[in-house]
Amino acid sequence: MKGCRVIVVGGGAAGLMAAGQAARLGAETLLLEKMDRPGRKLRITGKGRCNLTNIADLSDAIAHFGPNGRFLRQAFSRFFNLELVVFFEKLGVPTVTERGGRVFPASGQAHDVVEALVKWVAASGSTIKTLSQVEKLLVRDGQVVGVQVSDFSSRKMAVTRQKYDANFVVVTTGGASYPATGSTGDGYRLAESVGHSIAPIRPSLVPLETAGTIAKRLKDLTLRNVAVRLLVNGKKKGEAFGEMVFTHYGVSGPVILSLSRQVVDFLSTGQQVVLCIDLKPALDEHKLDARLLRDLDGHGRKQFRTLLKGLLPGKMIPVCIDLTGVEPDRAGHQVNAQDRKRLRKWLKDFRLVVTGHRPFSEAIVTAGGVDTRKVDPRTMASRLVQGLYFAGEILDIDADTGGYNLQAAFSTGWVAGRSVGTGPGSLQNFNEELI
Repeated sequence: MKGCRVIVVGGGAAGLMAAGQAARLGAETLLLEKMDRPGRKLRITGKGRCNLTNIADLSDAIAHFGPNGRFLRQAFSRFFNLELVVFFEKLGVPTVTERGGRVFPASGQAHDVVEALVKWVAASGSTIKTLSQVEKLLVRDGQVVGVQVSDFSSRKMAVTRQKYDANFVVVTTGGASYPATGSTGDGYRLAESVGHSIAPIRPSLVPLETAGTIAKRLKDLTLRNVAVRLLVNGKKKGEAFGEMVFTHYGVSGPVILSLSRQVVDFLSTGQQVVLCIDLKPALDEHKLDARLLRDLDGHGRKQFRTLLKGLLPGKMIPVCIDLTGVEPDRAGHQVNAQDRKRLRKWLKDFRLVVTGHRPFSEAIVTAGGVDTRKVDPRTMASRLVQGLYFAGEILDIDADTGGYNLQAAFSTGWVAGRSVGTGPGSLQNFNEELI
């Protein structure tokens, strides 16, 4: 049996941060990653640009996580967005802040983030071992003593099994989204095997499927600066503003992904879910009506379909005509008050019935996970097994889009790494150099 002081299971954002921090504090550290290289999911986040964090203040950021967000207050208080930006700048990865407070590497390349992290972990003194899947947590008398691992040969795919002993084990295996990157839910099984409860996992930040053929007709059309209300059994349950895109199966984009966190849960209980899209959120009913009157009167000889070019993207015009019932060849001055009312209502309340959501393979993050009530938010230590820690997406914490989820991974990984590097339950040395 081989041994070391700290074993980190999983080489994603949380795992790399935890391993590097523990090693820098002098702990003999081994990071075990089951894929052929660490950071595979991190390389594709933010469409390959890697939305590292958000400049929102602490309270606002926590609110983006919903009720479980309070678990992160301790971690965010110790290592948050400004610290993360400084951390990456010291690693040679300058950042830029974009619309909505989103922070990205200045190069726009997630690859640069991963390579800098991996290099930093190695320089910190931690060993990274790939193609090593942890099959079992080894626990004796309520204390974790190591892990059982299956090692895969990259050439022959031969499997050898061995055990590694350790004083501390940090599980950072991620969720179940994007399974091709290695996030297949392994950590939930490991946690359950030693007594931890798992909140039911489901896709979050996931595209939605809609009824009928409207979305398919609008495929690849992106709408910007729209407001979308979420109706559940006829009652408003949420709202978001920003960008969305139509797909062959339904809708996606930042606004839809944010609302999807609620939609998935509502659909699971058989409730009726409708998206109401306001295509002209800057205009109230009165101002929009005045705009329509001005266009119809000012260009009274033009056909209705031609007048719509000033209101809608070309791809939406046939859909608008079908759903409002206004004759496309009718001259503007012939469009009556009733027609105008139908058009106005549709522009402010274009509805799509949601029938489902896409699978884990298309979800950005996983909702659910290790019950945070049995994890110490000050250290990320298990309250059930001494020496066992959790960090990142495996925990039952998830937020909407904007960089919040990655910040949570880095923050909890930082806290876990510092905790195991300084000894069980220690809250010392948190103010040392960030890297």
